[in-house]
Amino acid sequence: MIEIRSLRDLLRLFFIFRREFQWAVIVTVVVALLGAFLLPTKYESNARLLVKPGRDNTTLPIEASNRQALIAPSTQRDPIVDEEKMLTGRPIVRMVAERYFEEMANVQPQGFWKTLKAYISQGISAVMDGIRSILQVLGIVEEQTAVDRLAKKLEKSFSVGHEPGSAVIEISFTWGDPLIAQKVVDFWVEAFLEERTRALGRKSLYTFYEGEKQKVAEQITLLKEQLQGRLVNIDSINVTERLESLTTQINRLNDARIETRTELAGIRSFLTLAREQLKRQVPEVVTDREISLNPTQLDLKRQLNALNLERARLLRTFLADAPPVVQLEQNIRDIEALVARESERLERSQNRAPNSLVTSLNQQILDAELRERQLNGELQDHDRQLGQLREVRRQVLASEPQLTRMALELQAAEKSYALYTENLENARIDRELDRSQISNIALIEQATFNPSRVFPKSLLILFLAIPAGIAVGLLTLYLCYLLDQRIHDGARIEEAFGVPLWSSMQDLGTPAGPPNSGFIASIYRLYGQLPLEQVKEQGLVLALTSARRGEGVSFILGHLQALLVERGHQVRHDVDQPVQPGEIVLLDASALLSNQQAFINLRQADQIVLVVEAQQSTIPMVQSALATLTTAFKRVDGIILNRRRFEVPDRVLQVVGRWRGMS
Repeated sequence: MIEIRSLRDLLRLFFIFRREFQWAVIVTVVVALLGAFLLPTKYESNARLLVKPGRDNTTLPIEASNRQALIAPSTQRDPIVDEEKMLTGRPIVRMVAERYFEEMANVQPQGFWKTLKAYISQGISAVMDGIRSILQVLGIVEEQTAVDRLAKKLEKSFSVGHEPGSAVIEISFTWGDPLIAQKVVDFWVEAFLEERTRALGRKSLYTFYEGEKQKVAEQITLLKEQLQGRLVNIDSINVTERLESLTTQINRLNDARIETRTELAGIRSFLTLAREQLKRQVPEVVTDREISLNPTQLDLKRQLNALNLERARLLRTFLADAPPVVQLEQNIRDIEALVARESERLERSQNRAPNSLVTSLNQQILDAELRERQLNGELQDHDRQLGQLREVRRQVLASEPQLTRMALELQAAEKSYALYTENLENARIDRELDRSQISNIALIEQATFNPSRVFPKSLLILFLAIPAGIAVGLLTLYLCYLLDQRIHDGARIEEAFGVPLWSSMQDLGTPAGPPNSGFIASIYRLYGQLPLEQVKEQGLVLALTSARRGEGVSFILGHLQALLVERGHQVRHDVDQPVQPGEIVLLDASALLSNQQAFINLRQADQIVLVVEAQQSTIPMVQSALATLTTAFKRVDGIILNRRRFEVPDRVLQVVGRWRGMS
């Protein structure tokens, strides 16, 4: 546990883990030197292929170009990727591996280093074969042939790619010998072109289209004969036109039948009304008659006038209620009643003739009956014709699905015939191109021979060995700083353990050496932590303890006793007698975890202080000691860090000081 706050702390960290840093630098430099001289060398051979626009990658398949299929547009598709997939396909890799075994098995390396590396490689391969055989017997791995293993190795060393927007395929192959790498690339390109020509060859395509064309032609002839026979049966050249014609005739006859029925219903209604009206008419009518006044009524009116004159004469003589007047008025009323019963005029003579309305109605009824018979005949004729037309239409409708299917099949067959005829010519052209070994792949750069190695870069490795070693050393320092659990200084003790730091005692080096000013200051700081007021009033029992032996409890007690005596305090080391005011008892309770007597001594202490040795005590050890003390006595008053060292040499500090003074 060390806190990094300044450059001096970084220097301390370096000198604390200087050995680890040195070993990390040495190991890194040695590994780099061994790698520069012993790593297997790799050489690279390159080649380039140009993918030219052609029928192989510009024409659409039959499904897209001829069948009008719905193809989702792909603006991101790169056809060169397909060529790369074929180039790195497993069949081609296996062909190259077999060719490698045939021609490269007897090639011997040239030169001492190459021969040595070849023998080392053979030895490693023999060991790996033995391990592989054991694993195969145990069933852990599957058995593989040498060709398959070599194919995997070749595939890992082979890379292919192209720049975006470029039609040039760049091939790269890395191997331990530049000549072998060049030959492998030659094998690879040759195998790719041969396999591609064989896979994309159209030798049977022409025969396929020719046979399909003849099959479709025979199908067209058969369909036409069947369609012609069915059209003859329905007496038409087209089933749609025949159905439309029959439907038109049926609709026209239905309209005429409806009109006839409507007219017939009107005639029948007319006949019913006419017959009822005829019954209400008289057969004869009066054409001429002579009329005169009624003589009886005239005579009665003369008598009435005479009685009215007589009543007027009597009223001049009698009163209105006189009997003669009353009798006369009764006579007048009787005469008026007789006048009222008589008609005013009398028919003296008349001439009669047949009723013309009856005659007209009879004629109209006769004409309507004749029209009714005519309409009934027309209605029967319409029904008969409709039945015949509907029967014919039913027969045509029964034949319509077969006729439509045959028409569609004939249309599809004719379209297929045209398609096969067109593709037959394309297939003939492709067959001739394949026979002439014409492809849209061109080799624009042969496999190169590069004698300069691509791995390892020995000069670069040697140049970067020391910087890499320093970087690894610094990383080692950082890892050691993270993993280190030791306590180096007291800066974070109170934060980590929750117990105050009383003092940090510097390491004096040799035991016989005189204490320096820093150590004396630490003793005085420890003295300042003591409750001097309590010492004057009732005395003090101070116990110093440690987790293990040798952490300097007795050493600190000795120097503290000397300081206390010098300051005029009474000091002793036993607690057989009670503590007196002004007296300080110092108890040694070291090796807490292995000494039970230490617990007995600590029970009588007024203050308990834990002594921790710098660079030896670890955080878990101190935590365990503090937990033990807290459990036993419920308190720990402070921690003293003993033998604290400042690892940076004085000469380094002087150099840093001069450098900082110059800056």
